[in-house]
Amino acid sequence: MANALEITDLTARLGDLEILKGIDLVVPFGEVHALMGPNGSGKSTLTHALMGNDDYEATGSALVGGIEVMGLPVYERARAGLFEAFQYPTEIAGVSLDDLVEEMIDVAADPSGAQQRTVDAGRLLDMDRFMGRAINAGLSGGEKKRSEMFQLAVAAPKAAILDEIDSGLDIDAVREVAQMVEALRSPSLGVLVITHYSRILRYMNPDRVHVMVDGRIVESGGPEVAERLETEGYATIR
Repeated sequence: MANALEITDLTARLGDLEILKGIDLVVPFGEVHALMGPNGSGKSTLTHALMGNDDYEATGSALVGGIEVMGLPVYERARAGLFEAFQYPTEIAGVSLDDLVEEMIDVAADPSGAQQRTVDAGRLLDMDRFMGRAINAGLSGGEKKRSEMFQLAVAAPKAAILDEIDSGLDIDAVREVAQMVEALRSPSLGVLVITHYSRILRYMNPDRVHVMVDGRIVESGGPEVAERLETEGYATIR
């Protein structure tokens, strides 16, 4: 059976700088995994490589629901079922969240299903007050992340990469975002939460925690890995 996301021997370079040095990582459907690591370890580069950022020269394999996405343009990776929630969502002037969702419904393989997901997720995440506003315009950090989670629910991807979604949030917003991630768990979705700190993991139940140091996955385990890093830091596993 295919996994939501299966990465094999993924490497990435930025010019002459080798950043990722052979990443192997599997996120099964129905699971939430966390990827932790110190600054400069390659976590964000992994996101760039998976999403097809042309600034990076990437090799290796990345299967999304069994479909190879490496080498595909960005929109084809999204069509295959790969979703990214951004660390710093940008404002999009002149385009409302309503407009975006209408487009998402129009291009969905099952428009009626996407319409129902819009209704259900809108109710779950209390989105009514945001729908007519320009995307992310005037929103707090927590509200922007709420919008990202709403878009995730409507898109119904196979694999979602949540790149440092706790960045810049106060503790209440971190708790809220973690609860949203847990609420969106689904047997048809695998989630990779990329974070530097363990605080967001206190409010969710990750199935696995992976640690990246110097462009490599150096340890994988259960939530106890994050708990140990909280007390001992990354120096113990370098």
